[in-house]
Amino acid sequence: MKKSGLWLACLFAGLGSAGAQVTVEVLQDQDQFLQGEALLAKVRVTNRSGQILHLGDTEDWVSFSVESREGAPVTKLGEVPVAGAFTLDSSKMGTKHVDLTPYFSAMPPGRYSIIATVRIKEWDRQITSAPRHFDVIEGTHLWEQEFGVPNSAGATNSSPEVRKYILQQANYLKTHLQLYLRVTDSPGSKVFRVCPIGPMVSFSRPDPQMDRASNLHVLFQNGPHSFSYTVFDPDGELLTRQTYALSSSRPHLRVDNDGKISVAGGVRRVTANDFPAPPPTESKDTAPATAHPEDTKPAKS
Repeated sequence: MKKSGLWLACLFAGLGSAGAQVTVEVLQDQDQFLQGEALLAKVRVTNRSGQILHLGDTEDWVSFSVESREGAPVTKLGEVPVAGAFTLDSSKMGTKHVDLTPYFSAMPPGRYSIIATVRIKEWDRQITSAPRHFDVIEGTHLWEQEFGVPNSAGATNSSPEVRKYILQQANYLKTHLQLYLRVTDSPGSKVFRVCPIGPMVSFSRPDPQMDRASNLHVLFQNGPHSFSYTVFDPDGELLTRQTYALSSSRPHLRVDNDGKISVAGGVRRVTANDFPAPPPTESKDTAPATAHPEDTKPAKS
């Protein structure tokens, strides 16, 4: 009986030691988010256990909780989809990319924290991350316009759905300004999308115009001599992103007799940030690599 108890004690001690050699971190590329913006996060699992881990084969291998500064939990609307089996060798790190916004209720401006819990099925153990803190901030309202959503092909001439484009400005850590687009219903209670358009200089005033298809064209200054031109559809999806430089004339939006909008003045500058991406022959800039849901690489010693 004593031998059995000693064996169990050694087993649990071994599991505890192995668990201590697996760490979980929540990472984010920014510390502040506009209300309703995609709350992007990465869960990094570092394996130094000396064993191969099998992760991602269940819907609950990693779960998330979000709390306010006061410790009040943010209501969860659903489970974050995380399934996707992969193995993690010892001395390796694996990263899972998620967007938490659709799965938690709206967060008013304030301080919050994210905690991730990873379940290791082989060990029947859970490993919890340290809290990752972030702020939800209010943006400055710059412009808004209601618009009718065009009917899809074959639809009848029913009353159009009315939405609203809103341009907002956020001051991140008082170091730089970011221009945002918010697409809502007419009252503003339902948010369809909140997305960053790009950094802007403090003295810039964006020039927004809508075309006949209710697409939003926005031109604004993003540097001492450069301007950003973007086009979004009524769902807030990016259609075009281009860069223009000052020349003998300042870039500005122009509407022709058919209602088509384009940039007049300035000089088009092809960059790797263009959307759609420029053909390789047009620019020597290298487009950024696409991030994959699971990235594994050697663990840092």
